[in-house]
Order: sequence, then C-alpha cells, then structure tokens
Amino acid sequence: MRVESSIMHLDLDAFFASVEQRDKPSLRGKPVVVGGVGPRGVVSTCSYEARRFGVRSAMPTHEARVLCPHAAYLSGRFNAYRIASRQVMDVLNTISPVVEPLSLDEAFVDLEAGGVVDFCSEALTTLGSQVRKKVTEVTGGLTASVGIASSKFMAKLASEEGKPDGLVVISPGAEADHIRFMNVRALPGVGPATQERLAKLGVHTVEDLRHATDKELSRELGSAHTKWLMGLAYAHDDRTVSSSREVKSISTEDTFDTDLFDIEQLRLIVARDGVLVAKRLRKAGFFARTITLKLKTPDYVTHSRSRTLVGAADSHETIVHVGLALLEEQKHLLVAGIRLAGVGVSGFTTQAQDTLFDMSATHKDEVEIEWPNAPVRYLAGGYHPGDDVTHDEYGPGWVWGSGLGLVTIRFETAHTGPGPIKTLALDDPALHATPVQLPVDDDDTQSGPGWSLQPL
Repeated sequence: MRVESSIMHLDLDAFFASVEQRDKPSLRGKPVVVGGVGPRGVVSTCSYEARRFGVRSAMPTHEARVLCPHAAYLSGRFNAYRIASRQVMDVLNTISPVVEPLSLDEAFVDLEAGGVVDFCSEALTTLGSQVRKKVTEVTGGLTASVGIASSKFMAKLASEEGKPDGLVVISPGAEADHIRFMNVRALPGVGPATQERLAKLGVHTVEDLRHATDKELSRELGSAHTKWLMGLAYAHDDRTVSSSREVKSISTEDTFDTDLFDIEQLRLIVARDGVLVAKRLRKAGFFARTITLKLKTPDYVTHSRSRTLVGAADSHETIVHVGLALLEEQKHLLVAGIRLAGVGVSGFTTQAQDTLFDMSATHKDEVEIEWPNAPVRYLAGGYHPGDDVTHDEYGPGWVWGSGLGLVTIRFETAHTGPGPIKTLALDDPALHATPVQLPVDDDDTQSGPGWSLQPL
C-alpha cells in the first residue's frame, strides 16, 4: 500500500454516447443509446438522459426500447471512439510515463512515476481539475470523472463517486472508514453471483464482511477469493500501475442481426476478420502458434475449432487460410444458420518460426480473396443508424434510419448546430458513406484493397 494518494483513475462519462452527442447537435441533452440496434442487440453505452428511464449497459436493446422508446438508438462509430480515446491517452501520457489503459474510456495513472511531489489534497485537486479541463479541450467537449487515492481499488472507487464530470480525492489513512458501510458490490470481484452467496451468510456491507469468519467465507467462495475480498474489506490493495499488460489472445467477432446461411458471405467475413487480427498481431509485435474459428448457431451453442501451427506466424495469408479451412470443416452448421462468427489467435511468441504451410505455393489460390468494394457491414444493404454520410448537394450528415429502399438523414455536424432531416433513396448516387478517419499511426485502418474497416 502506498503512503500517498499517488494513483489516478480517469473514466470518460458515458463515453460512446457522449461522442455521439458531441458530433450530433440534435442529440445533445436527449436520450442516446449506443449498441446493437437489431433484435439481438445489446446496449453498449447510454447517455445519462437514457439512464433516468432505467436503461443500462449490457441490457438487451429490445428491453431498452420499451423503457425509453423515444431515445436515439445508434449502432456506434468505433473510428470516432478510437480517435477520442487516443486524444485522452495522449493527455495522460504527458502526466506520467506509466499509464495503464483498461479500455478505450478509462485508465490508471501512476502520479509518483510522473514526478509529482506534492500529494496534499489541495495540490491533487488542482492537478485532477487540470486534467479534466484538458480532456474536455482536446476532445471537443467530452467530460471525465477522476479519482485519486493510494491504490487502484480506491482510485477507481473515487472516480465512480465523482460521476458524472466530477473529481474525488481520498486521503491516505481514510480508506477503511470510507468504504465501511458500502454494499459489498463495491468490491472488485463481487458480481451478482458472489453477492448472492454472501447474502446467504448475512453479508451485505463491507462492515458485515469484516465480521464474517474465514471458514464460512471459504466454504462459499473458496480460500483464494476469500483472501482477496478480506484484504479489500480493509482497503488493502497493493497492485501496481503497469503500462504493459500481458496479452494472451487477440480476436475479433461479429454478431449478425439475422442468421447467415450464405457460405460465400461468411467466407468474406472470416477473411476480413483474419486480416484484422493479423494487423493487430503485428502491431503487438507477436507471432501466433494457434488460430481459432468461433461460430455460434441460433440455439446459442458455440462451436470452436483451432489449429496449431508447427511454427508461428503473423501473416494475414496464414491466418486467413487457416480460418477458411476451419470454416470448411464446419460449413455443415450453415444448415441451421450462423448468428456469430469470429477469428482469434493465441500461443504467442516474439520470434517468427517456420510454419506448416507454404502460403506462396500450394495454397496460393485458396487465400486470394476478392475483396468487396464496400465494407462487409453493408452486404445486406442499407446503412446503420448513426453512420456518417455525405451528400453531394446537402453535405455531411448522419443516418437516422433506413429501410424499404429509403434512408433518413439529418444533415448536421458537431460545428453546425441542429440540421434539417431529409429522406432519400437508398441508391441515391449523390449519397456516400463517409470514409473512416483514424490516426495515421493506427495499423487497423485497412483490411483489404480499396475499402475501410468498419465494425459490423
């Protein structure tokens, strides 16, 4: 445990939804839900305006529509989120060389490693306020909540208490009293199942947990979990902030709004995912020994097939070839339909090794993919709600919805103010999907000749 409050946790507020509200003036101050918009969709993030109606992350979208039918339901623009995340991480890297991103929208910062010497509450409050102000400035209006404390656990708890758009500093020595009467769900590692087991023992608060016996806790949770939770009950957490996190696997997967039965379409998607995984693998500096194809059928049964190479590779030719070969072995599943497909790699090494396949010879024809001229997400036709588009006459805008050969667009940008709505023909030759704009050093911008990668 640190003797100073030298760990910062920053969490962007309702990140995906806030980016959408920033870029779409007509949605500011209104309920916005980002996630899967189809019948199988799940809420990824929602604005605070939507949360007032009971909408929450991980909730099925169809349930969210019942609670908040007047919200804007958008499929998400991961390119925009990545850009904003990069801007925020750049700010944090000016504070300290030790920044540990947890996701696109949150990270830990080791203030001590950054040379901060004054850890009094006033100085830390000033620093936290400066960081929040800078984040808002560089992102064009996004807000962040910041927590500063002596451990990762307490810093993250502090940022949660500060939400939205707030700052909380917890002084050293005050940690145990600070959490005493909190619900046990506040502790990392206590989810719904663990909370239910603890409730059987009469444990509802952190104070209750402190008075429970190791024997009864171990019987319900196991000795290792019990030891971890009992330490947290007294705010003991000695985990370090690390700028490098061990990567055990890299994968990408797509859940489809309607089941896929077309083997050719699925081959294109598997090939696209294989190229994306290869780019991420090379960017991480690894070579993979094992390649996995994951397919899920409408009955929610997951079918995974893996192939381990004799050596290790990072080429998209190898990953795509193996992915397509594994698909061929499981193509009988298309009789029932495919609701999810994904490609992954694991078994990492930092050195290249000869592989089982000579991709330049016997298998060359099998891995020459005829890439489409548009993203795979549009194979079924139409646009997704929230997509950026440009019209030759009306200028830039975004898709409100599409169907029956029509697309409704609100023509506005982050800098124009609320704009007009127009409904156009889906095949209007003057209407174009706005190309993905990503940071120039992002290696994931292209997945094949002539088209930009966009998440399904």
